[in-house]
Amino acid sequence: MTSPFLRHSSAQSLRNSKIPFKIFERDHSFTFRAQGYRLRLSAEGLDAIESVLDPKTWDIFWNACGKTGGLGFVEFDAVTGEITDSRPIPQGLSSRGNKTVGIARGDMRKIFARGCEDFIEWGVQVTGYELSDDGSGVRAVFGDGRKSEWGSMLIGGEGIYSRVAKQLSKGKLKVFDTGARGIHGQALSPAFKGLGEGVFMLRDKSRSDGAVFTITNVRPGDMDDPTVEFGWTLGGQPGVVRAPNDNYTIVGKPAADIARALTKNWHEKFRPLFEQMNEENAAFWKITCSSPSGIPEWENEARVTVIGDAVHSMTPAGGIGANTAVRDSALLGKLLREAGGFREGLTAEYEKEMRVYGSEAVKQSYEAAKGSFGVDIDEETSLTVN
Repeated sequence: MTSPFLRHSSAQSLRNSKIPFKIFERDHSFTFRAQGYRLRLSAEGLDAIESVLDPKTWDIFWNACGKTGGLGFVEFDAVTGEITDSRPIPQGLSSRGNKTVGIARGDMRKIFARGCEDFIEWGVQVTGYELSDDGSGVRAVFGDGRKSEWGSMLIGGEGIYSRVAKQLSKGKLKVFDTGARGIHGQALSPAFKGLGEGVFMLRDKSRSDGAVFTITNVRPGDMDDPTVEFGWTLGGQPGVVRAPNDNYTIVGKPAADIARALTKNWHEKFRPLFEQMNEENAAFWKITCSSPSGIPEWENEARVTVIGDAVHSMTPAGGIGANTAVRDSALLGKLLREAGGFREGLTAEYEKEMRVYGSEAVKQSYEAAKGSFGVDIDEETSLTVN
């Protein structure tokens, strides 16, 4: 399921355009499913976010973002502790002011929901939609058998398991399981003292079953506050990171214990990230990807469309997914604002433009993941995510 911040960013655009809306949220609260790595925001992503937020909310958002420069980008051999690559922040990782800008998923979600709280219905799972007989409206169908009120348009943003996307595209939209897995984790700032400020890659190539790596960034201004937690994400090639009984919904100590086991032979300056981690926030994640050949075309439905991971799931390589998702929200919001709400041809116009940048982003993410994760997708034979 895609990060809820995406649905809330779309809502901000509608709220500012004074277009009525309702959010159907699978989670039960803002604190539910709080695990997750910080999101890196590109220049395009920040521009898209700024375009959908009012000035006051934008200022709150921007002040909540961490801006990392420091040592730039440094890659270490995770076992020996030796630097294997050191350079300024690459252009692909920087966004504004030659710095990497990022924000915690939970913080982003709460900020995007400001002013929209009364329009969220919690704890409902959308399993499809129905169109009115005369084509004048659409309504969501929920897992408990209920149905929403009729509306003029439905935007499916419920992630890689999107039933809306499956129904809309008649199965053409596919998400492939790359087989690679990872673990998210967090630890208080003293655990990162061995790194300093910057963007870091810790890579372990010593294993016989495949490489393991960790990505993290350490922000200025927070290093000396022992109450601040920094996040990291650990990834492994297919078969290296395995959850008990292949249950990747497990969070907490089981995920933390596996992260510690995978890094027990790492250099002493890196081990505190895992030995001192907040076990409660540890979580597994699958690395999935949409069709690398591009986003397919389907018969347009004027009143239904999809955004984010529901239409273009990406690997975490390069941090492209979240930035492409907010571009969807900004583009769709712009078209709705200009039209004053629904109009015929709007979803077709959105999908035509989205397919171009979305397909390019999926391909870029996949190519980067081939090197980092050792993944390989054959669209004819690879397993898809149900």
